[in-house]
Amino acid sequence: MAKFFLTTAIDYVNSRPHLGTAYEKIAADVIARYQRLCGVETRFMMGNDEHSQNVFQRARELGVEPLAFCDGMETAFRDVWARLDISFDDFIRTTEARHRTSVTTLVSRLAEAGDIYDGYYEGWYCVSCEAFKPEKDLEDGNCPVHGKPPQWIKEKNHFFRLSKYRQPLLDHYAAHPEFLQPEIRRNEILRLLEAGLDDISMSRTGQAWGIPVPSDPDSVIYVWVDALINYVSGVGYGADQELFETWWPADLHVIGKDITRFHCVFWPAMLMSAGLPLPRRVFGHGWVHWQGQKMSKSLGTVVDPLDAADRLGPDPLRLYLTKEIAFGQDGDFTWDRFEERYNVDLANNFGNLVSRLASMAHRYRKGRLVAPPSAPGPLAEAAGGAVTAYREAMDAFALHGGVAAAFQLVDAANEYITAVEPWATARDPARAAELDRQLYDVSEAVRIAAVLLTPVMPSSCREVLARVGAPVVDPGLNLDRDAVWTTPPGAERQVVKGDPLWPRLDPDRAASNVEKDAQRKASPPREVVGGKVRVAADAGAGAQRREQRTMNESEQPGGGAAAPAAAPPRSEVGGSAPVGEGAATAEAAAPRAPETPRISIDEFAKVELRVGRVVTAEAVRKSKKLARLEIDDGAGVRQVVAGIAKAYEPESLVGRHVVFVANLQPAKLMGIESNGMVLAALDAAGQPVLLTPDDPERAPAGSAIR
Repeated sequence: MAKFFLTTAIDYVNSRPHLGTAYEKIAADVIARYQRLCGVETRFMMGNDEHSQNVFQRARELGVEPLAFCDGMETAFRDVWARLDISFDDFIRTTEARHRTSVTTLVSRLAEAGDIYDGYYEGWYCVSCEAFKPEKDLEDGNCPVHGKPPQWIKEKNHFFRLSKYRQPLLDHYAAHPEFLQPEIRRNEILRLLEAGLDDISMSRTGQAWGIPVPSDPDSVIYVWVDALINYVSGVGYGADQELFETWWPADLHVIGKDITRFHCVFWPAMLMSAGLPLPRRVFGHGWVHWQGQKMSKSLGTVVDPLDAADRLGPDPLRLYLTKEIAFGQDGDFTWDRFEERYNVDLANNFGNLVSRLASMAHRYRKGRLVAPPSAPGPLAEAAGGAVTAYREAMDAFALHGGVAAAFQLVDAANEYITAVEPWATARDPARAAELDRQLYDVSEAVRIAAVLLTPVMPSSCREVLARVGAPVVDPGLNLDRDAVWTTPPGAERQVVKGDPLWPRLDPDRAASNVEKDAQRKASPPREVVGGKVRVAADAGAGAQRREQRTMNESEQPGGGAAAPAAAPPRSEVGGSAPVGEGAATAEAAAPRAPETPRISIDEFAKVELRVGRVVTAEAVRKSKKLARLEIDDGAGVRQVVAGIAKAYEPESLVGRHVVFVANLQPAKLMGIESNGMVLAALDAAGQPVLLTPDDPERAPAGSAIR
């Protein structure tokens, strides 16, 4: 069986992980889960970097021993990774005995190769980076990464002959252009190599917190040298040769773009000196920005990943970071954007598709779908194309492209439902087999989309697969087997109905995002003291959980919905009546009303009529007449409640273009806020008939009506 060894950078434990740290782990976890989905035996390793001087200083500030502090932080880090569903196979700590053995062994190999010598080093040292900074790299005397002044240090050190490996490194890059990705990172390192390399200090004196240099117990190995060796200590280097030979070299190091110099110059040079194979690939991902800055513990510009996971769930967070940030580039996180993409991608798109399928399957087939003998429809071709694009993207670590390919299939399934109109097919008993094909094909498209998205949203996709009657069974999913269109005649599925997988967020469900951001920014930090996480007083802002709104208002006597006091009176002009918030549907065709007073053009100009496209539609609970619509108005998606449920099945509305009043004040019906009024005429029976543009391509969503 093929093998794949994947690592992330190990983390400083001077404070808890932030969303930027979590991004790297989520991306690496998606890669690891994809490899497993492909049937590859995968070893995914993460860990903690504990010999940092920052860690030592933080422990002293808290009055605890460094190791006790690190033990507590291990628990804190593992708790975050568990909440985010990170599926690592090994967790290495640099204070472990196995790591000390590997460090001592490898440093001794460097000495035996004649690549370590004694000397004096002086220069600017950034404590936050744990690295020396050339004066030319400082910005106004400050570290360019952390914005803080470095310290001038002069001490006797052990040096590694890095300069000796300049040409071997250039040769390796020439022979293996795939070694460092993306290309922009590779070009940065090549420029550095072409400019020449200086030997580097690899030890610190006067410190006890660290691993001693084998030949000099009074010095400890520089934290970056110590930390890099975790990649081989985690697979038994110097202690378990069989394990080491099984998994080394690593197939992929996933790291931040700011530490490529260590991983793509220092680390391969050390391996060359020790006579060990180099990792096959290194990927330097971008940063997650918040409020225009890199997320940084040192700068205090951080978002707690637990806050984000608590707000919408870990899977929506995993999807956002994977889909919205092109892997290798920088990306932005804002609470507004996070919630917007949740509504668009999950509530309105994938979740709505699953709900539409379940609703139709139970309405027309009592949930039991049977594949007919006819050939599959166009969704089969769409699925094949999506799987091909998905594989190509994921194999190239274009994670965002892989997710986009999966959502192309979700979009195709929604468009297919709109095009074939299963609700219309169901009205004709002679078309029963055609309806079977339509419903089964939609279920198959949903199934394959869920398989493709499993590495990104593992928990949610297991639930989707269970709902479409294709539950995951041991030993788990396999891309070659399970991402293939399979509808043999007579195959059966039992579709399960349930609560919405991703309930749409209501605009007024909580305080404004600005207020929530301020609460989080002001939240006292969580600390680890004596092995336990301590949160300063009243730090609950980061633990707010989303509340599900309940609609318990009942209809008025006679079946009509309670009209809000602020709703405008119903009017009819030429047989047309607005149907929406505050508009009661007539039980029968009303006689033509006497001519109403005419209004001026200025008065009419106050009414803003626009074309909208229905994104989602569902019946309002406890109401026979009301439907809750999500309407694309060209600038965003708004919620509108309309009294059309008796005339239109919700599934038939998705994708339709409607005319609506766009500038009405919000009002509530059945506890649901409505932000507009859909217009309809009344037929002879008093049933609403929606008004639509005759050419939606020329009058798309957002078009003004004059």
